[in-house]
Amino acid sequence: MITHGTPADSSRADDQPHLPVQEQRAIIQRLRHELLLQYRPVLQQGAGPIRVMARMVSELSRRCRDLKLDEEIIASEIVDRTIGDVDLRRIVECEGEPGGPGDYRMLADELGIALPGENLNGYTATGEVYLWLRDRMLDYERSLLDQKIDLRIYDIIGIGNPVLRDWLAANWQEQWGLTVKGEQVYLSLGAMDGIDKTLRGFRQMCDEQGIKERAVLFPAPGFGVPEAQARAYGYRLHRVNTRPEHRFKLTAEELEQALQEAPDIRLIYLTVTNNPTTFAFTPQELLALHTVVRRQREAGRQLFFLADLAYVGTGRPEDDQARMATFADPAHLEQTIFVSSLSKTLSLTGDRFGWVTIGDARLAPALAPGWSNSMASLPAEWQLRFMAYLQLLRERPYLIEKLRNLYRLRRRRFIAQLRQLDQELQLFAEIYLDDDATVYNWSQLRPGEDAFSLFEKTGIAGVPGSGFGYTDEYVRFSVGVIPVPVAATWQR
Repeated sequence: MITHGTPADSSRADDQPHLPVQEQRAIIQRLRHELLLQYRPVLQQGAGPIRVMARMVSELSRRCRDLKLDEEIIASEIVDRTIGDVDLRRIVECEGEPGGPGDYRMLADELGIALPGENLNGYTATGEVYLWLRDRMLDYERSLLDQKIDLRIYDIIGIGNPVLRDWLAANWQEQWGLTVKGEQVYLSLGAMDGIDKTLRGFRQMCDEQGIKERAVLFPAPGFGVPEAQARAYGYRLHRVNTRPEHRFKLTAEELEQALQEAPDIRLIYLTVTNNPTTFAFTPQELLALHTVVRRQREAGRQLFFLADLAYVGTGRPEDDQARMATFADPAHLEQTIFVSSLSKTLSLTGDRFGWVTIGDARLAPALAPGWSNSMASLPAEWQLRFMAYLQLLRERPYLIEKLRNLYRLRRRRFIAQLRQLDQELQLFAEIYLDDDATVYNWSQLRPGEDAFSLFEKTGIAGVPGSGFGYTDEYVRFSVGVIPVPVAATWQR
């Protein structure tokens, strides 16, 4: 086993005697059971499920390394599938000829993450894109200075340089057919930062209008960070539990009922392609939701969708195109605030490239204080790198399709692995198939099972459903950081 060009057992002391493989596995399985007993009460006391699982996995890995167990055995017995990031440097999959279109190890090099000469699991990076990006950053800074735009001084509003914002608006027109101006696009340090700033700005707007009662509707299961952000800014959280028979998606009827019951709802958080469930709204479902909100707005109610598009772009292009086309109606566009990111669609999590597109041009200035009151300016180097990456995508659009193919490969392999484990151990009530999008799997456990018991029996750590405002009979797994092994190498 090679991990980023380094032998996996390099941390073992040369004079440490090797225990038999089965004995090492037995030690890890015993430790898993001990930690299960230790951490299950912590979760029951109300601690955050994602943090609890991450701490448990981290502590188990540390204990195994303290015992000088083989790294290869540790890796097979402790599989952390809690984190959604895709680590480009840890990609090992290669379908077909090395260096061919199915050699996914090349993605770190093709996306400019890998340094020149870096060893990526047997593939040596050229570093050509790494250097190309820096050359483009130099070119763009010179171009901006020629236009009297100096990123090294304060951008008083803090929303980003106008050239980059115009580019993003133009891309939306080209990609989705949605017409917005650069003035309606605000840059953010990833999608979470964009949501935070939007909630901050919207709250200030409500204060200025004398609106004291304000709530955000959150469908569950759903991504939990926006709930914490909304709570911090004083919003009331109105949760709607979605149902399996609707593929865990908010229905028009559920939305209508919630809006009637809670007149203080001002924002509806909507993940068009969902984390954690992996299901995406159909165009018909989105149009039905649009109709509900449109009627409310025509009756004089201030109401907007806060549409999280973080995973739009990870699925089939024709499906994403059809979903986004539902926003083309001017009334639907104006009632939506969109939050976008390159973290998942381009697997650039650490670069934090995000932006907010405000469908109503009249609303945009009212939200600007969310930016100006939280930062004096956006980082200059970050904006230049953002511009360079947009140019890279223009010149090499096939990179997004290659990433989609990698995500699809991993999801299919993981579903097959779960099915085999279920045949052996009878763990799952349902292993859900996704809508060919995201980097997750969402599945239902059998009665008596939860994420802890599953971890004890298989070594696979997922996130309990309570981490997403739902029940712990469900669990979310990520196929991001750690590759999914082929069937012939599965070990338990």
